[in-house]
Amino acid sequence: MPTAVMSQKEEETLDTAPFDPRFPNSNQTKYCYQSYLDFHRCRKVKGEGYEPCKYFQKVFESICPNEWIDKWNTQIEEGNFAGNI
Repeated sequence: MPTAVMSQKEEETLDTAPFDPRFPNSNQTKYCYQSYLDFHRCRKVKGEGYEPCKYFQKVFESICPNEWIDKWNTQIEEGNFAGNI
């Protein structure tokens, strides 16, 4: 394996959402949805380049099913998302 590929692979880390005391149960659906809302609210208030908003993005991308994220993104684009952003 070339060293450039190996060193790139070694640098990859897998992170998951940290514990949030607001969501103590094993069912993480609310944590997923709230993180998705928090990310979009943060971007709306602070702008797309605001680095701390990426925390919420990492959380919802690590615990939400991709199908849900795709569905919510489509709903936002179409203007019929049920959440309050």
